[in-house]
Amino acid sequence: MLVRLQGISMWLSMAALTGATVLYAYFFLSKKTLHSRYATALTGAGFVLLTASIGMYSSAAQGTRLVGPYTLVLAAWALVFVYFVVEHLVKLKVYGTVLVPVALALLVLAQILLPAAAGLKPTVEEVRLLDSWRVIVHVVLIVFANAGFAIGAAASGTYLALEAQLKRHRTTTLFKRLPSLAQTDLVARRAVGWAYPAYSAGLLLGVLRAVETDVTGWWQDPRVMLAGLVWAIFGAYLYLHYGREASGRTSAYVALAGLVFVVALAIVARTVPAGFHIFGIAG
Repeated sequence: MLVRLQGISMWLSMAALTGATVLYAYFFLSKKTLHSRYATALTGAGFVLLTASIGMYSSAAQGTRLVGPYTLVLAAWALVFVYFVVEHLVKLKVYGTVLVPVALALLVLAQILLPAAAGLKPTVEEVRLLDSWRVIVHVVLIVFANAGFAIGAAASGTYLALEAQLKRHRTTTLFKRLPSLAQTDLVARRAVGWAYPAYSAGLLLGVLRAVETDVTGWWQDPRVMLAGLVWAIFGAYLYLHYGREASGRTSAYVALAGLVFVVALAIVARTVPAGFHIFGIAG
């Protein structure tokens, strides 16, 4: 019964986020406050339903699996949560036009991949590596940090689009719908500034767990190497922004480069069998 309710809650969540996606698009085109309010309400409803679905699944399965397509569900949940936080702090709803559809796409992809993983049992090695609070916190921190990086990159992409419009002295309909350069830069800085410490802490816990379980050559894992690159790129973003006072354009390109490696890491983590990580599709 609980599993059935979990499934219903998941599909209702996806329906709510679909409605929110449509309304955010209408809001972006019309700038009517009513569309924005309904979009926010539907996004909130989708988030609550998704939270309930994750909770019911965890209860039925005696714990949330932190591998395979299940991590996509957690990523979607974290993205919506972080978006709400940013929206509350900066008072900009235009990013919902991009971020809510991304969260919806993650949930759809998870539903496509779940049947292949549902019948598989965790291996002895998987149980051994995951049997620690450090791994749970590690995954949660990385998921939330990636959501923050995605928001920072979305704001950076918006910044570059705005700058291009200004340089051409053109005021298209798209230009009028976007926030100011200062606002987009603020969103990017706050999102990355919040996400980076979380990512650093998550990496540290992962390293501690690898050392604790005596995993041979853990630093040679392609996921570890890519994670190190993500950490270095967003560290460079913060250094350029605050230490060198680099231009917004330079910082924006660095943030977008960081997102490319975040996506690459997500793909490698689910497709490459090499290494000690166990986030593959079959996991």
